[in-house]
Amino acid sequence: MTPKQNTQRQAILALAHRDFEKGLNVHAYYKTHDHATSEDLVQDTFVKTWRYLVKGGKIDVMKSFLYHILNHLIIDQYRKHKTSSLDMILDKGFEPIAPNSNGFLNVLDGRRAIILIQQLPAKYQKVMRMKYVQDLSLKEMSLLTGESKNALSVQTHRGLEMLKLLYSPK
Repeated sequence: MTPKQNTQRQAILALAHRDFEKGLNVHAYYKTHDHATSEDLVQDTFVKTWRYLVKGGKIDVMKSFLYHILNHLIIDQYRKHKTSSLDMILDKGFEPIAPNSNGFLNVLDGRRAIILIQQLPAKYQKVMRMKYVQDLSLKEMSLLTGESKNALSVQTHRGLEMLKLLYSPK
C-alpha cells in the first residue's frame, strides 16, 4: 500500500466516522441498552472497517457497510456469555460469602476449647461458658450472676488469657 492510498483510506474512514458515528452509537445503544457497550461496539466497527480497507477491500456504500458490521457485532455481543460487574450484583442485593473451608477445623477447635474450659478454675469456667458457649452478653451475664459487667469483663479477659496458655495449636 502506497502512502497516497493510506492517506486516502484514512480520509475515507475519518469522513465516515464524522458522518456516521452518532447514528451508529444511537443504534447500538437502542440494541444493547448500555452506553459503554454501545460505544465499544461502534469503535470495534470502525476498527474492523479500517482492517478491511487496509487489506484492500472495496466499500460501495459506507453507511450500509458500517451498519452491517455493527449489527454483526451486536449479535456477537448477545451471544456472548453475559457477565455482570460486582458492583451491579451488589446493588441488586447479592452478598458474597467466602467459602468456609476451615469449618470442620473450627468445630474441632471449638470442641477442644470447651474441653480446655473445664481445666480452668470454677470462677472462670462459669463466665467462659456463659460468654462463649451460651453466647450471652455482659449485660445478660450480669443479670444472671448479680455481678457487675466490669467484674465479668475482667473475669472473661483473665479466663481467655488462661485458655490461651492452655491451648497451643499444633
